[in-house]
Amino acid sequence: MFLEKINKPSDIALKYLLGFFIIAVFYIIGQFPLAIALIVESLSSGKPMPMNEADIMKYFSPNVTLILMLLIFAVTMVGIIIVVKFLHKLKLKDIITTRETVDWRRIFFSFSVWATITTVTTLAYYFTAPENFVVNFKPMPFLILVLIAFTLLPIQTSTEEFIFRGYLMQGFGFAAKNRWFPLLMTSVMFGLLHLANPEVDKMGPFIMVYYIGTGLFLGIITLMDDGMELALGFHAANNIITALLVTSDWSALQSESIFKDISEPSVGFEVLISVVVIFPLLIFIFSKKYNWTDWKQKLTGRIVLSQPKSIQNTESHDESNL
Repeated sequence: MFLEKINKPSDIALKYLLGFFIIAVFYIIGQFPLAIALIVESLSSGKPMPMNEADIMKYFSPNVTLILMLLIFAVTMVGIIIVVKFLHKLKLKDIITTRETVDWRRIFFSFSVWATITTVTTLAYYFTAPENFVVNFKPMPFLILVLIAFTLLPIQTSTEEFIFRGYLMQGFGFAAKNRWFPLLMTSVMFGLLHLANPEVDKMGPFIMVYYIGTGLFLGIITLMDDGMELALGFHAANNIITALLVTSDWSALQSESIFKDISEPSVGFEVLISVVVIFPLLIFIFSKKYNWTDWKQKLTGRIVLSQPKSIQNTESHDESNL
């Protein structure tokens, strides 16, 4: 199963702590291009340095800001690859799936389902309340956004999935020897990752229900499907389609999108609908398509880790001498 993909060397706990530290260092390094760009722009234009994330989002044009922000995740991805390959001696596939190869059909199916739902609901909201939107479409900036969205945004979403539904979920699984603890821990941590988003300041702490609920949903489909392909597709669709369709002055992801939401943000019913209705519906769709069974074991059961290959080979050799 997915959480049993790691072996159990004696120093595995130390390796996970070191690995997480290395990934964090690469995340910090990834912020250098943004920091340098801010300093150069401030010195050349005389504008004061931005003091918070909301100010950073408005410092450059949306496309330039988006590229600089996404470069952080591209550099972090390099750190993840180094940690998995050279520290843990695993293939990147080992933190993605239990299948022989990554199932791209699963990724595209999940992407298509969520992209369709997001597009339909956004357009429905626009046509039922057009006063809440302005048309923001500008052909050339939008074309550049499309290129960014389908190149850098999948790296950003995959980086987050590799960390939370891959590396940390397997690491917490090793520590706890069960499945419910890594599921809950990574869901809460994923929610807390978004705590600094402008949406939280604008809409209040209740929006964290959506972020943590999204983490829980992604964790459930990862454990039930024995791989994170469905989570990768969903996360990519969510960010790409949102970036292309709608932006606002108070969102973390500002872009040269088709529409701009000018309404006063509120949170409540929409969050509950997503977490209580839409996500369970998606879980039901995926479960029927991929014939999920043994829900209790996969979501809450104990984990039995394999021994390192060197120990297995020694045991096999000893048995052959009996």
